[in-house]
Amino acid sequence: MKVYKHRVQYYETDKMGVTHHSNYIRWMEEARVYFLDEIGWSYKKLEENGIISPVTEVESKFVAPTTFDDLITIEVSIAELKSVKIKINYVMKNQDDKIVCKGTSGHCFLDESGTFISIQKKYPDFYDALSKSLDNN
Repeated sequence: MKVYKHRVQYYETDKMGVTHHSNYIRWMEEARVYFLDEIGWSYKKLEENGIISPVTEVESKFVAPTTFDDLITIEVSIAELKSVKIKINYVMKNQDDKIVCKGTSGHCFLDESGTFISIQKKYPDFYDALSKSLDNN
């Protein structure tokens, strides 16, 4: 499991001083980019290899509010991995180690023409790197 850290910025809060809900989705993306870098398959490397991975679904459950200057840690793990799609889990905690949000995002793998590709067959090193972060490992 990889952990990404994000400090809540003032502009991410609303008039009530609470982080606007849309930011949690952005933080999931930041954490996902960090996660891929950490396993050696950055988004840049994916694109250089002709792999496109659009979001197919996203879900979040808000547990507790966050506010300006909170330090949020985001634990990233793989919930489900198939040759053409992936589901990623995110657990966000504040500086007191309290869960503030849980989320998931789903993605598929396409080539540059928009055709599904099997990363297990075409990019086994990438598939293996992802497999090592499966929740059941």
